[in-house]
Amino acid sequence: MAPGEAGAGESAAGRERPDDHDHHGPAERDWPRGFGEATVWPLVTGLGVAGIYVGAGLFLLGRGPDPLVPAFLAPLAVVPGVGLFLAGLLGWLYHGFVVEYWLRAPAGEGVDLRWGMVLFLATDVMTFGAGFAYYFFVRTGPWPPGDLPPLLSSLVLANTALLVASSVTLHVGDGALRDGNRRRFLAGLAATVALGAAFVGGQVLEYYEFLVVEGVTPTDLYFSAFFGLTGLHGLHVALGVVLLGILLARALAGQFSAERHTAVATVSMYWHFVDAVWLFLVVTLYVGAT
Repeated sequence: MAPGEAGAGESAAGRERPDDHDHHGPAERDWPRGFGEATVWPLVTGLGVAGIYVGAGLFLLGRGPDPLVPAFLAPLAVVPGVGLFLAGLLGWLYHGFVVEYWLRAPAGEGVDLRWGMVLFLATDVMTFGAGFAYYFFVRTGPWPPGDLPPLLSSLVLANTALLVASSVTLHVGDGALRDGNRRRFLAGLAATVALGAAFVGGQVLEYYEFLVVEGVTPTDLYFSAFFGLTGLHGLHVALGVVLLGILLARALAGQFSAERHTAVATVSMYWHFVDAVWLFLVVTLYVGAT
């Protein structure tokens, strides 16, 4: 039976479901086996994030004329950390939300997972708020702190245009899915992935210009806030590109419809939030820095 036939030929209420007293959610197929709804994937993802943070700390400790640790330790922590993070994210998403996709209730029935994204974004506002608070605190002293290189460049404007355009293409694709226009949905989603990846590449190029060409020190008063905030945002964009890529792979495999679009809606909320944060960063760190 094709995936779409199961979703179209049966109603959510008419399918056979486990007994109410023996409830198992979609995580029951997670590894390790035998733990019911327990899953190890959030732990794997958390270990990956820890490895990334440890690697970033080792990178800073390994810089300068008198480094505290050897420089090769940073990639030894970052590379496995990125691998664990992506593997944990993939396992978590797949076993929690992808497997047996067409056997679940459509959007609007059961638990609305979009509220989980709302709560996550609320915590993310606090995370970025702490970074902005630090920046505004250092702004209370003498400013600017020394000579700053040109900040608002054509590269920043191009990156901003890419990210704004990606929000437009994602919105168009999301609306097309709800209208039943699958071809436009796939085109909008693919364009969003490409634009997001181009933004990440542009930010890497910008970091190269500052660190290598201009020779700025990331621990300077201004650039400590600059790299902290833009780096945090860049990680969010990179994660968003991964999530959008997963959506695109699932869409090409035949998933998602006008009635089943919760994953698309939640990732869209995340992506629009990331785009809005970037506009605040441009106004604060680039336009308002001098």
